[in-house]
Amino acid sequence: MNNNSFLSDLFPSEMIDDETTDIIPIVSPEEEEINNDEEYAEILSILPIKNTVLFPGVIIPITVGRKKSIDLVKDAYHSEKIIGVVAQKNSKAEDPKIEDIFKIGTVAKILKMLVLPNGNTTIIIQGRRRFEIEEITEVSPYMKGRVKLLKEDKPIVSKKEVKATLRTLKEVASKIISINPEIPQEAQIALNNIESASFLLHFLSSNLNVEVKDKQKLLEQKTWFDATTELLKYMYKELQLLEFKKEINSKVHVDIDQQQRD
Repeated sequence: MNNNSFLSDLFPSEMIDDETTDIIPIVSPEEEEINNDEEYAEILSILPIKNTVLFPGVIIPITVGRKKSIDLVKDAYHSEKIIGVVAQKNSKAEDPKIEDIFKIGTVAKILKMLVLPNGNTTIIIQGRRRFEIEEITEVSPYMKGRVKLLKEDKPIVSKKEVKATLRTLKEVASKIISINPEIPQEAQIALNNIESASFLLHFLSSNLNVEVKDKQKLLEQKTWFDATTELLKYMYKELQLLEFKKEINSKVHVDIDQQQRD
């Protein structure tokens, strides 16, 4: 799990090594909606990543150090730049097999590739469509699999239920931002500018401070309402924890002030 709190990874100061990731600014909602209509090859190169889950619409940096991963991203970058990204169930597996990865992942486009002096390769990837691995077709020189694109649930924003849910998501996220001093205020500006229901879901899910298995659970939800219901549970829990910490800090400061006066 990420050590930082909810949304504190929005503007990272550095990229993390060994295929872990931080969240950076995300594509526009309009572009995300277009991506959902795109088609991709039936067989994709599969890149397992540790410690996070890639969501549609999200842009993240990944530094790859494993030889198979480096070969995969270099080959992909010099061809179609499209890969399949899946989270690892077992983060300790250095040569992950099918049993070490989740079968539902996200199609990603490699936007940029940088070769670092230490030999590692950093890529900037953009999530596009969710997919499910039907079978692994190759394991050498790296993993490839036959995939099935999953249908994306697009809620109608004009409906009252969707509007109410969107409002609740933004209100809870705003409270978290205001309480947590580690979160830059730019996060609130980004939040205010999101109008797409699916984009907001992916934006908040990506920055959620929970275990990989919990983020994966959000990615695998079949409907927008199911996913937002789960998301809100995590957000309310985070908000309660932050409020509790704030109360403790306030009490400590009052006690210290009282002791100093005495």
